[in-house]
Amino acid sequence: MVNTKAERLFSGLIGEEYKWLHIMLPEATKMSTLIGEFVARSNKLNKEQALNVLEIGCGTGITTLALVNSREDICLTSVDNEPTMLNQARKLLSQWIEQGKITLIENDALSTLRELPPNSVDIVASAYTLHNFINSYRDRVLAEIFRVLKPNGVFVNSDRYALDDFEAQTQQVQAEVKRYFETLSKMNRIDILEQWIIHLFSDESPHHVMRTSQSLQTMEAIGFHSIEEHYRHGLNALISGTKPKDS
Repeated sequence: MVNTKAERLFSGLIGEEYKWLHIMLPEATKMSTLIGEFVARSNKLNKEQALNVLEIGCGTGITTLALVNSREDICLTSVDNEPTMLNQARKLLSQWIEQGKITLIENDALSTLRELPPNSVDIVASAYTLHNFINSYRDRVLAEIFRVLKPNGVFVNSDRYALDDFEAQTQQVQAEVKRYFETLSKMNRIDILEQWIIHLFSDESPHHVMRTSQSLQTMEAIGFHSIEEHYRHGLNALISGTKPKDS
């Protein structure tokens, strides 16, 4: 049975204190910056119109901020299903929301995508979101991303892409857990540490884990071409794929 239900993994304390992720894993901030730089370099499909960008997973707005600052001609819509995160994003992004440059939507990714017409979005961008999805839900999301992209439109994802080498993956996760303990124990935030360890078990579970080779194969099977891994640091990778011109 295909699961198309969206989970809410960041309700409660872990979402309220999400800022700790960027302290425990400084590379997370860099990955958001890389998304903005990628979009800044992207070519417009229609020079007469604004660049229509959809962000999957607004979170607290860190990547959204990188996107909206990437170029003047951007029209950005960002979706997230967790009110705890969106409330933080609204504060961070208030000036751009007031200017009409950012629209925030409280909804899950799949439902939002299904409401969009085909061939309507220039770029779909995401950071640290898709790896949280159950595999079957993620596959549906990727298929819908492909559908809503304009021909020559691009999907770019900065995310936790698990290594295909299981031993190397285990070593990376162990190092990550060590950083969690070192950072949060010093700050006496065992409550947050507990939440992130529980979350990590979810990330690594068979029905969630987003392995690199399988992810690229799924994108190719859906129809993406020019699939490329642009950057990797440990488990963090920036990957993009393009919808063919004749689609």
